[in-house]
Amino acid sequence: MRIAFVGLGVMGYPMAGFLAGGEHEVVVYNRTTATAEKWCGEYPGESATTPAEAASSADIVFTCVGNDDDVRQVMLGDDGIVGACPDGAIVVDHTTASADVARELHALCQERGIGFLDAPLSGGQAGAESGQLTIMVGGDEDVFDRASPVMDNYAKAITLIGPAGSGQLAKMVNQICIAGVVQGLAEGLSFAQRANLDPELLIQAISKGAAQSWQMENRWETMLKGEFEFGFAVDWMRKDLGIALQEAERNGATLEMTQLVDKFYAELQETGGSRWDTSSLIARLL
Repeated sequence: MRIAFVGLGVMGYPMAGFLAGGEHEVVVYNRTTATAEKWCGEYPGESATTPAEAASSADIVFTCVGNDDDVRQVMLGDDGIVGACPDGAIVVDHTTASADVARELHALCQERGIGFLDAPLSGGQAGAESGQLTIMVGGDEDVFDRASPVMDNYAKAITLIGPAGSGQLAKMVNQICIAGVVQGLAEGLSFAQRANLDPELLIQAISKGAAQSWQMENRWETMLKGEFEFGFAVDWMRKDLGIALQEAERNGATLEMTQLVDKFYAELQETGGSRWDTSSLIARLL
């Protein structure tokens, strides 16, 4: 297939690489031209000078950018994707954004005879680099059926959650759950230190029971060492939690824990931890 990939950040860069390795014809676009040129030096493919140029002959266009404003810019701005896609093409947005922008773009794409899926990701940079991402999708089933075999190149699980916007809503749930788990782990490890427990023996014991989590298995040791220079940054987690909190105001959900953890992440930003990964919640407690 002819594939365009717009946005070569820490996630998009390796994802586009998996597509190129899957024998698709890949054209990439990145706002920083040097990044696109570097990608073309590592993978078979070409770079475009605008999102529209990348999309102009694509069967599927993938986007992975920063936020709602970035999505609207690459989709609808001058030299945007939506106005350039061929009839029958599909646009898959992997950005974590609002459900509103997903619904807006779905409607606009439908008017133009283009398929649209909102498809945010879970798994972080490590998942992108290993091709083991979890993808939550909103959109039409026939469009999903056409696009999901291509997403299989970098995914371990792809689920159609419901109509447009449902993928973004599912990602909000994902981030709400992670926030609570990380805060609980941070408090538990802090408590264990003050109780003079051997952390390795402790984790060996409780990780085999109901307290087990991905965060515990993969982050307990680096949390205790104060190592936070990898993974999903505090700035991005606050962006995601902000989207969830805004949606909760609309639908009436009570997110007391999420509000509290968002406040804790704000404290880390104020003390210079903006680019630390999300496990840095423990830094407030040690």
